[in-house]
Amino acid sequence: MPEPIVPKSFGPPLGMYSHGMIARGGDLVIVAGQVGLNADGRVPGDDVVSQTKQALENVRTVVEAAGCTMRDVVRLQTFLTRPGDIGGFMKAREELFPTYFPDKVYPPNTLLVVGRLVRPELLVEVEAMAVRPARRAGKPAKAKKKAARRRR
Repeated sequence: MPEPIVPKSFGPPLGMYSHGMIARGGDLVIVAGQVGLNADGRVPGDDVVSQTKQALENVRTVVEAAGCTMRDVVRLQTFLTRPGDIGGFMKAREELFPTYFPDKVYPPNTLLVVGRLVRPELLVEVEAMAVRPARRAGKPAKAKKKAARRRR
């Protein structure tokens, strides 16, 4: 389970994120930027709230396909195309984050405003990094013992 970094000299984060995160051993999972496209390849709405929710759900789907949960996410990077959409982005996070992060330990998030995304109707893109928990210690040890027996 990732551990938030809370420097004593800092105030609290400005939103639903941590200043830093310690990710203990495991496999690094890199999630490509996910946009607000649904499974049919369509944009669910022309507003940043619906597109952010879809993009975050797409991140969740990829993370879960890697054997993780959103609680294993140690970094998010978000790209918006319009500064005026920051409030809508925050609203979408406020709605989804309690289900993703029930313990209120949020991953660090960098928010950038860019000129545009790959398709002009897309308003938000979210990248993620997660750490898949290390496999149980017993499994690799058993495999090593079997290999040693075969060598004898």
